Formats: sequence, structure tokens, C-alpha cells
Amino acid sequence: MSFRAAASQAALISLTKPFTPATINTLRTVLQPIPDVSNSALNQPCASKRRNAAVLIPFCNVGGEPGILLEVRAKTLRSHSGEISFPGGRIDDTDESLTHGALRETQEELGVDPSRVEILGEIGPPEMNLRGDMRVWPIVGFIHSESEQQIVAADEPFPSLDMDVLRKRASPSEVATAIHLPLKAFASPARVRSSMFRGHEPYWAVDVTDLVQAHLSEDDVTRQQGETVDEVGPGVDGKIEVWGLTGWYLSLLMKALRVYR
Repeated sequence: MSFRAAASQAALISLTKPFTPATINTLRTVLQPIPDVSNSALNQPCASKRRNAAVLIPFCNVGGEPGILLEVRAKTLRSHSGEISFPGGRIDDTDESLTHGALRETQEELGVDPSRVEILGEIGPPEMNLRGDMRVWPIVGFIHSESEQQIVAADEPFPSLDMDVLRKRASPSEVATAIHLPLKAFASPARVRSSMFRGHEPYWAVDVTDLVQAHLSEDDVTRQQGETVDEVGPGVDGKIEVWGLTGWYLSLLMKALRVYR
């Protein structure tokens, strides 16, 4: 399948205009809780805390442009160091719910207070990690700017995040840097390539080399020459890409928004 056949002009939201209350309402309508309770993060407040992790897929405005916030994992981490991922992690005993766990991890990693995150829904179903010992639940939200969630007119843009401030607040032991991936990147033939999730499900990986290199040195990012089957990854042929489980969830999200067919 060619990219041109997959990139739709009938997306449910604008890929270039900043998020507004009207946009958020559209997203919330699209991202309703999954009907199957067993596969719904929002409907499982008492899910077993063992063998579960939750990630936040965070929409945001940056520089008046809509996009998704991602992080590059610190090189000092024991697993998936130097790779692109969502904020999030393992659910622990202090978490009241899967959503609480995703918000706690986002605050620990990026310094984003949970009060600034507006939960919009979820995508799925959740996938097991590569080892098969943990289910990863993807929860979608919108990160508001430094100020409290502001009341604006339906078509008025929400204030943008200050990425410099966010990067300074990120935990250096967990996050090398954070990047803003504009929504328009998902419809750019120059940025995407077709891939197979765990060898059997097609999806689109996204090249973010330039976005990462603007903030990190060569040694801070994991690279490889050939693709492996993994949860998250650095990309192929020396590129820095959003792919693996992170890319899979983003492709599901773009499909739900009719960016991909």
C-alpha cells in the first residue's frame, strides 16, 4: 500500500491549525472508551497492578502548531535507552487506576502536573510488551500550557507549551529530551515509511531525525542499521524514527482520526 493511498485528505481535525476547544470535543467523541471492558483502560480503575503499564499519548500546541509530545529516553536507563517513547510506565501500588499511573509517570518524567492534562479517551486494544510479561495501555490526553486549563471560545486556540521550560523540568535520569512531533508530519511522504508491527501488522513509522538532532548530540540517541522486532526503537539506516509499539499506537490514532485509511 502506498503512502499516498493511506494519507487521507478527510482527516477529522486540522493537521496545521492549533488545537481549540472544538478540536478537543471532536477528539473526545472519536476516542470513546473501548466497548470491550477487558480492553478498556478507562473502564478498569481496579485493574491488576501487576503486569500492567500505561502510557500517555499527549496532544499539545507548540508554537501555535498542533502535535504530539514525545520523549527520548535517557542513555542511562537499563531498557530502551536513547529511544523514542511516550511518557508512562509500570503501574505501581500507589496508583488508583491505569490513568493515574500514566499521569504519575508523565509528571515524574516530564514535570507535567496531572491537573494540566485533560484526558480525552483511549485507543487500542492494548498490546503486550515484547517479553510478554506486561500489557501496555495507551491513554490519550491534551496537555495545557503552564497556566491552569483556560476557558476559551470554541474556535480560539489553546495557549502553546513552552518546550524550553518543559525540557528543563524533565528528569535527566529518565529523559534525554522531549520533542514536539507536528501532526502534519504524519501526512508527509518525506517523513513516513511503511513497516510491519511485530512482523505481521502494517503501519507507518515516522522520521524525526531533524527534530531530535536539534536538541541532542549523536551519542544521546540509539541508532541501528537494520530494523528489529521491538516495543520502541531508534529506526533504520541511521535514522531516528518513531516506530515499534510507539509507532503502532500512533498509527492506530491517526487511523481513528482518518489521517490514515
